[in-house]
Amino acid sequence: MKPVLVFDIETIPDVAGLRRIHDWAADVSDAEVAERAFAARRAKTGSDFLPLHVQRVACISCVLRTREGFKVWSLAAPELDEAAILQRFFDGIEKFTPQLVSWNGGGFDLPVLHYRAMLHGVAAPRYWEMGEGDYADARDFKWNNYISRYHMRHLDLMDLLALYNGRANAPLDELAKLFGFPGKLGMDGSKVWDAWQAGQAAEIRDYCETDVLNTYLVYTRFRRLRGELSAAEEAAEHAFIKQQLGSLATPPWPEFLAAWA
Repeated sequence: MKPVLVFDIETIPDVAGLRRIHDWAADVSDAEVAERAFAARRAKTGSDFLPLHVQRVACISCVLRTREGFKVWSLAAPELDEAAILQRFFDGIEKFTPQLVSWNGGGFDLPVLHYRAMLHGVAAPRYWEMGEGDYADARDFKWNNYISRYHMRHLDLMDLLALYNGRANAPLDELAKLFGFPGKLGMDGSKVWDAWQAGQAAEIRDYCETDVLNTYLVYTRFRRLRGELSAAEEAAEHAFIKQQLGSLATPPWPEFLAAWA
């Protein structure tokens, strides 16, 4: 079984970068810096959604499924700074060369990680392999790498299921609930900045972890669609995941399991 690494990120405004770009004084508060950036973005686009290069990574949550077992965890601030979060994530790809799975990872998560990794001087040679490197299997990456949209080494489930047609995209929360999975529990991406300012880093991490697990569960249904899992095998995988989560008494897993039931 090839390792499968499902990932999801949460971001906050890069207030230090915004100060540098706009030459805003150091005594302007973080909240005011962010509000100025939001206001400028609203005036330009009608939305608060900031450009990807000025979104700071606060959390990367992962599900790793291997032959040996299952693990869900996060690389998150404030325990780690952004550079460490990014380097550890790409180090995992270096170590395992996993099947990457995301929901809108090609449209959001990975471009953010690219810009932020460059900012911090992060090295990610395995991730960027496209068939010309020194790895023994480098030639395989010419035809199947993490970068190309139509390759499968990174599987952006949202993009693929919509046949690369943005008008056909489905929200993860609604699709997960439609399939009988828990979906989002009490937070969404629009609330992350407010939660961060309120000192709720743990709640952001919990939210990101539930999102990444919902993505993994939708991925198991996709594998059934492809004929990789039978109905019995998918049910067995779900039972295994429930068993693993049942041993975790910390949030958000009791609530997640209750919603799943």
